[in-house]
Order: sequence, then C-alpha cells, then structure tokens
Amino acid sequence: MTIRVLVVDDQSMVRAGFRLLLADEPDLEVVAEGSNGLEAVAQAARFHPNVILMDIRMPELDGLEATRRILAADASARILILTTFDLDDYVYQALRAGASGFVLKDDPPEQLIAAVRTVAAGDALLSPAITKRVIQHFTRLHRQAPPKARWTP
Repeated sequence: MTIRVLVVDDQSMVRAGFRLLLADEPDLEVVAEGSNGLEAVAQAARFHPNVILMDIRMPELDGLEATRRILAADASARILILTTFDLDDYVYQALRAGASGFVLKDDPPEQLIAAVRTVAAGDALLSPAITKRVIQHFTRLHRQAPPKARWTP
C-alpha cells in the first residue's frame, strides 16, 4: 500500500526537500503541497492523504489551527507536525489540537521517514529529543513527596 502524503510548509525549498526525500521511498507518494494552513485544509479535503506533514508556523493560518480544522472535518486524519522550534509549549499545543506526532526538521531523514510510516499505521510519535523532555517534565510535575513517618505511641 502506498502512503499518500500532503506536505505543508511556507518555505518552498523545505517543501521541495521533503518531496525529494520522500520520493526515494517506494511506499510513499507526495500527492499535494501547501504553503499555509488554509491551503492545508483545502488540499486535505481534496486529496485525502494518509499523512499530512504540517509546519507549525505559517502565514495566514498556522499549523495548529489548520490541524484543528482538518480534524474537525475528518477525525481520522493523521497529522505529523514539523518545526525547527522544539519549544515545549508547541508540543503540548500540537497534541491538544489532535496531531498524531511531532518531529523536528533537523531530525535525521530516516527518522522523518519512519515517523511518516508510524503515523500512517495509526500510531503516535514524538521526536526522540522531545520525548526525553516530555518525560522529564512529566516526572517533575508528578513527583510524590516521600511518605511521612508515622508516629505510634
């Protein structure tokens, strides 16, 4: 089965790079591109891709709002957020918006390809660097105080 991919990024060179990277994979096909969130919503409705690679920061409509709109129209859409920014707030916002995954644009190419396949299979994924920070953040928030010693007379 061929995984149909929509690539959405406001930088044409980035879109071209992703398209070339994915073209070398026999099971991946870029079916459409978009340069902003509005185009992402329209192209998702038109082409019904299996995976949408979505930049988070774009003009006209950012990737977070585009994700919300796409999922409101098609709850089965699989969206993989791409960014150069590994700010924790973006990760949490993307997950709240319903994204299936979050990867950094500077992750190795083989990680991006694997992420597309993982998300297409219905699983969720965070870039390894982000996973580590999310786990650290979670453990800091949920540390329990050691049990108090009980005094018995």
